[in-house]
Amino acid sequence: MTSLGNPAVRLLAARSLRSHRKAWAAVFAAVAVTTALLGALALAAGSAGLGHARVERYAAAAVVVAGDQEVRWTTKPWGAEPTTETAGLTERVRVPSAAVDVVRAVPGVRAAVPDHTFVVREQGSDGSPDRRVYTGRSWEAARLAPYRLVEGREPRTADEVVTGGGAGARAGVAAGVRVGDVVAGRKVVGLADGPAALYVTSAEARKLAGHAGAADAVGVLARPGVPVDALHARVRAALDRAGLKDTASGLPLRALTGDGRGGAEHLAAPPARMELLRLLAAVSGTLVLVAVLVLASLVAQALQQRAAERELLLSVGATPRQIRAAAGREVTRVAGLAALLGAVAAVPVFLGLWSALRGRTGVVPEGLELPVPPWLFAAVLVAAGVVVGITRLVALSATRKPGRPGKGRVRKVVGIVLLLLGAGSAGAAGVQGGEAAAAAAGAATVTLVAGCAVLGPWIAGAAMKVLDRPFRRLGGAPGRLTAAGAGAHSRRLGAALVPVVLVTSFALVQLSAGTTMERAADAQARAATTADLSLSGTTAERVRKLPGVDTATDVLRSTVVLARTEAGAPRLDRLPVLGVDAAGLAGTLDPGVVAGDLAGLARPGTVAVGAAMADSLDAKPGSTVELRLGDGVRKRLRVVAVYERSLALGEFLLPKAELAPHMSDPYPARVLAATEGGSSASPVTPEQVTLPGAELNGIVSAAIVSAIGGLTLLSVLSTLTLIGAGRRGEHRLLGQVGASAGQLRRMLGLEAGFLTVTGLIVGAVVGALPLTAFAWALTGGLPYLPPEQAALIAGTVVVTVVAGVFLPSRRQRA
Repeated sequence: MTSLGNPAVRLLAARSLRSHRKAWAAVFAAVAVTTALLGALALAAGSAGLGHARVERYAAAAVVVAGDQEVRWTTKPWGAEPTTETAGLTERVRVPSAAVDVVRAVPGVRAAVPDHTFVVREQGSDGSPDRRVYTGRSWEAARLAPYRLVEGREPRTADEVVTGGGAGARAGVAAGVRVGDVVAGRKVVGLADGPAALYVTSAEARKLAGHAGAADAVGVLARPGVPVDALHARVRAALDRAGLKDTASGLPLRALTGDGRGGAEHLAAPPARMELLRLLAAVSGTLVLVAVLVLASLVAQALQQRAAERELLLSVGATPRQIRAAAGREVTRVAGLAALLGAVAAVPVFLGLWSALRGRTGVVPEGLELPVPPWLFAAVLVAAGVVVGITRLVALSATRKPGRPGKGRVRKVVGIVLLLLGAGSAGAAGVQGGEAAAAAAGAATVTLVAGCAVLGPWIAGAAMKVLDRPFRRLGGAPGRLTAAGAGAHSRRLGAALVPVVLVTSFALVQLSAGTTMERAADAQARAATTADLSLSGTTAERVRKLPGVDTATDVLRSTVVLARTEAGAPRLDRLPVLGVDAAGLAGTLDPGVVAGDLAGLARPGTVAVGAAMADSLDAKPGSTVELRLGDGVRKRLRVVAVYERSLALGEFLLPKAELAPHMSDPYPARVLAATEGGSSASPVTPEQVTLPGAELNGIVSAAIVSAIGGLTLLSVLSTLTLIGAGRRGEHRLLGQVGASAGQLRRMLGLEAGFLTVTGLIVGAVVGALPLTAFAWALTGGLPYLPPEQAALIAGTVVVTVVAGVFLPSRRQRA
């Protein structure tokens, strides 16, 4: 009698759905928008999961032998099995030259070609920036693509070169190029197809690469008819027998095939892909939590308005299980159709986001491929199923018999527990740093909003008690009607209040967290950059020779990996770092030293540490910290100074001489110089570190967060419209007993004002608690939100609430 196939259940669901189409319109809209967003995220996550580095230089190689571009950290969490965490490396991990002979002897190998790459810069005048940058390698390695001559011949002597199609030279002319800080004239003897590149002899490539006894990679060309899988297995076995390790971290060499070969070319692509996946997973989790709150409020309100109808059905013989089953069937029909519509809309949303990313130069790391095969679009159907399931679950919860206003002890306990958990998460954010603090602040916000949702009727009742007397005394008849209605329908008022709190706190946290960090980092960067000149495409050695220059320092940019444990679990943080000349810091860069002396960076094996990181690691001048440099080499470095401007300069400063040998391109990102007069003709751009891929993550995060913000605004409008539609009888009765249209409008205005003020205040408190903890942990100050953004949040809430309150009444009068 209670299954969905029961005729009585089908009849109840069909009749109710026809009778309450307007009530279900809000649920329909919310389900469609949620599905579109979740479907777009599912497509983005699938594309990122299938993503890989593009194969270009090694397209003709069946197997590529390369170093392991990942660092691993294994520890045993409390009461659990050992866990391993991995992080990508952004600098080249090289292969010992002995691997060439080992691979060359493998049966089925036609050739084993070592690849020695180096960075080439077209020569600028003395002291002036170099004009263009591209890659140099041996002409022998060009066969791994393969790139072929289109004019001239291959290089035969050290001063002869072949240029790639985009390098801009002509055969038979001389080219002035710079490799490192060495300038040499080269005779162009040939032109090749492919990208801009400079090809030299094998011996010259080994010399210019500057890594004796090592190669970037070894490309393996197969004999005709040899399967790739078989050759890969033989190469892998030969490397294992030889016991060869990479030249950096000492890990076994990797033998790459298929799309994996691209990882040996474009080092930044795999780490960026993993960061993108983590971002999408975090945003998807937030979206699901917001969707649960939104749909629970809307479905509960749609079903609550039919309490009298439900009681009538019970009185004429329908069982509670039949009514719940009918409601579930009704919700499933509405949600199913809306989810299909949302699934269709998810495709253009996703394509628009991916097109915008690809259209912006430099956002997607070079070489990162994000494929979208046709079968991937089935992911939107999975997202649709998830949203329908969520809607069905919240409907099941909403059809349980509600407690009377003022009762519901279990609900109170649950709400109070959620508030306490949220406060605890905010406290955790205050004592952590970096991503951990941000994650704890985000969890605190969602938990606090959930607690407010559960306690909505009591929060609304408490707020109304404060305003009851002013409403009754100053509001006249409309004020008394508002106060009486609020007292009689605290549950309805709480349901209206929850989405307002949600949108306020969500917008506050998302906007303020970013602006707080940016403001603090910009202030530190301005204070830290004391140079008069900033130049790129040159070196400090060349700049010091310029007239009027007093001192200069190279600024090298790289990354390090910090391994540590958190609650017993392994954690790897890839952090941006700067390499500097200790002797050139005076007058150019001031990190704000609070302990020790930066002059100690003149010695090898040293490091300066940001104050927040030093506290976290319990480090001080004279102690040691262990870092894995950009190529995975593990170093124990002695701390010589602790500085406070780490938001701008990163958590670690290293000597240039310590960092450069572990960089793929140890050329300065820029040079900061101080002049004798101490003045600059133009302001110097403040020095500030950024993580690789930060712009990509920022754009994706901003787009998705904006969409989620739109969903929360829709929930405000839909909830209020739904409540207003359910009050038609109440307003009709008030009109019949003498309330004028003006009095009803003023009553609605007071209700809108109450919801707006209370929602903004509660939402601000909910958002301010984790934000304050987050800001104090990372900046040592209070959160910051520009006045125009605060006004935008308040104005948007006011407009949405007013529209949601007054639109239903206008339709009724119409």
